[in-house]
Amino acid sequence: MRNMRLVLSYDGTDFSGWQVQPDAATIQGTLALAIGRITRENVLPQGSGRTDAGVHALAQVATFVTASPIPEANFVKALNDTLPATIRVLEAKQVTEDFHARKSARRKTYRYRIYRGAICPPFLARYVWHYPYPLDEDAMAEAAKFILGEHDFTSFAALDPEKGADETSHIRKIFSSSWQRDGDELLYTVEGSGFLHHMVRNLVGTFLLVGKGTWLASDTDRILAEKNRSSAGATAPARGLWLVKVEY
Repeated sequence: MRNMRLVLSYDGTDFSGWQVQPDAATIQGTLALAIGRITRENVLPQGSGRTDAGVHALAQVATFVTASPIPEANFVKALNDTLPATIRVLEAKQVTEDFHARKSARRKTYRYRIYRGAICPPFLARYVWHYPYPLDEDAMAEAAKFILGEHDFTSFAALDPEKGADETSHIRKIFSSSWQRDGDELLYTVEGSGFLHHMVRNLVGTFLLVGKGTWLASDTDRILAEKNRSSAGATAPARGLWLVKVEY
């Protein structure tokens, strides 16, 4: 048996998230079907995390076990020939049997894209949150610094989280958290040991309220301390969120 690691890129717009669901198109389910067609095996690939419906990935990692002798390079070609064009396999590699896409992950990086121009180009609409209204972007950048380090992120977790083995605790460590401008886009990039269900989108929704002047940047510290989801801002739309990379 071989333990295979895949690196995937996908447009999450037309999928109901990563996790397989009955009567719904998902990344995990679609990938499982493609692997099954190639290997004639019934496998369920495990991802580094469960991206929500509408969330995109530049480099999601998945693992599965197979008895197939198909060479690594041929796996990439065969899967891409089978998968829809909205999911691409960038790499396939045999790894040690103890490697697991989720359990072995040490760091993840997410990016959230906000389009600030007056008119959002139609070719970007699926991939950004269009918000052309006034914002104090410097205040948002200041607020982002308050989540650095290890904290209990209960205030930024979904009220009804789809809990898994990775969400038995709400404590996470954030290594970097920053906003920057790139032309008409305002980008939030955050790197951490892991993320709770809706955590990044809830952070963005909170920082947006700081940008609007509803709260001060320093209120982020208070929201963290209160450990109450109702203390934070609304959940930002899924379409602006991207899983950038997973480190092991």
